[in-house]
Amino acid sequence: MIIVSTDSVKADDRPIVSLKTLFTDEHIAGGNAKFGVITIPPEGRVPLNGTGSHDEDEYSIVIKGSILSGTGDQEYRMKSGDASLIPAGEAHWAYNDGEEDCEIVWVLVKR
Repeated sequence: MIIVSTDSVKADDRPIVSLKTLFTDEHIAGGNAKFGVITIPPEGRVPLNGTGSHDEDEYSIVIKGSILSGTGDQEYRMKSGDASLIPAGEAHWAYNDGEEDCEIVWVLVKR
C-alpha cells in the first residue's frame, strides 16, 4: 500500500488552479494511468484559454462545489457527486463560475 497526503504533494506549475498528480504510471500496474486532484477557485478556468485534450480517457468526480464545463458546442453543469468521462482526444474546458472552490478527483487512463 502507498499512502499520499495531498498536502505533501507539490502542485503542478499552472496559473490560478492547483493540480496535483498523486499517482503516476510508475505507481500503477501496467503504467497506464495517472490519478490526482484539482482545485479550481472561483473564476478559475482550465485551460486558461481555449480548450485542452490529452491522449488518455479522463474520468472525474466533483467532490466539492460546482463547475461549468464544455466539449465542442455542448456545456455541462457538474456539482458535488457528479462524475464524467471525457474520451481521449476530445477537446474540453472547465470554468468555476461559483462562489467556492471546486475540487475534482481525476484519473487519466491510456487506452
